[in-house]
Amino acid sequence: MNGWDRVRASGSRLSQNNGETTRTVSRTVTLGRVQPQAPGHRTIYCNDREANHHLRFKGNSIATTKYNVLTFLPKGLFEQFRRVANCYFLMISILSTTPMSPVNPAWEDWKRFQNDMAINNTLIDVLQDQRWAGLPWKKLQVGDIVRVKQDDFFPADLLLLASANADGVCYIETANLDGETNLKIRKALEKTWDYLTPEKASEFKGEVQCEQPNNSLYTFTGNLIVQNKCYLSIQTKFY
Repeated sequence: MNGWDRVRASGSRLSQNNGETTRTVSRTVTLGRVQPQAPGHRTIYCNDREANHHLRFKGNSIATTKYNVLTFLPKGLFEQFRRVANCYFLMISILSTTPMSPVNPAWEDWKRFQNDMAINNTLIDVLQDQRWAGLPWKKLQVGDIVRVKQDDFFPADLLLLASANADGVCYIETANLDGETNLKIRKALEKTWDYLTPEKASEFKGEVQCEQPNNSLYTFTGNLIVQNKCYLSIQTKFY
């Protein structure tokens, strides 16, 4: 069985026989693989969408807009009039009937919405049925295996399994995160170098046990379990 399976409940009961009281205790029986998330850590099942679905991970869609159709009017008015000084300008606006104040935030939010749509609909190669299928970034799910080509942007936080280079090394640029334009070296774990082709990658089954999302750009702590056999540490400090 895959993912989180059922657990039979445990309990006890009392029975009387010839004036004697007997306690019968039932044991908990685990059916399949049940592995609770430890506080402060998470377990990600690689190439297994069904298992990750039960863990209720967040989606990969982004939204930088502050308003939507329903909240623009109340939020916009609140932002404008939460400062007492704007009451004066409200009177001036009423007298002059010039609605320019809320138009500018609406235009800026519309531009942010268009930018979000462009990013969310950017295509990325995702492994499906032993082949690479182009999917929008917003449909990417936790645990998916993706292929990033040269000069492409990363759609999410990724763990490097294999590289086209023989030594499992790739070179990345993090200018969008920290402003540094120099190339940084990342190297895959040697045990996963063979999972480069879609045929081999489709055979990959593993678990990533790592820390919860945080704002650290240069450290990562976790473990990779491959095929329920190989236990690899991926505690890394990036420079």
